[in-house]
Amino acid sequence: MTLCLIARMGAAKFKSWGVNSYERALVTKIIMSQDTLFHAGSMLCDIHVSSKKQLFQEMASKLLELETFGDKTLACRDIVAAASERERLGSTGVGSGVALPHARIDGLDRVYAVFARLEAPIDYDAIDERPVDLVALLIAPTDAGGAHLRALAKVSRMLRREDMRQRLRSAPNAESLFTILTESRAADAA
Repeated sequence: MTLCLIARMGAAKFKSWGVNSYERALVTKIIMSQDTLFHAGSMLCDIHVSSKKQLFQEMASKLLELETFGDKTLACRDIVAAASERERLGSTGVGSGVALPHARIDGLDRVYAVFARLEAPIDYDAIDERPVDLVALLIAPTDAGGAHLRALAKVSRMLRREDMRQRLRSAPNAESLFTILTESRAADAA
């Protein structure tokens, strides 16, 4: 049986076939790559920023570097402006050191996300008034109401867990951040 067939069948079904842990991890990565918001290239680890605007600029730049990013005409300033405009409606700092800035932008083909762990927490006007050090920026097409909300809900569920926040805060590098985020998605999917 090929990995593609196994991937289509789902991770839970191949556990009983005697597939070793390396093969299981590889197939899980294939499954997750079909349905994940985050990619290995969309992680920022221990970035130094002092404001929301600077944070949005760093995250937007990272997003535009992704090979999978669909709209090559979009500029960093467009993403920063959209995230800042949404922020004016109310803070996306959800508490416990977490922020989920998000925006809708014309011309996108799907929802994209970037994750950042800050070197030092910044003031973010969060609902609990605590500074923020874990941030997931989501941008979506203007007509992707359901997909945008589902993505936001998935990330919110993931980051509201104390154990998840602790693991992300203690991860040694961007690759570890990615692994933690994708393992969580794989566990949720199973």
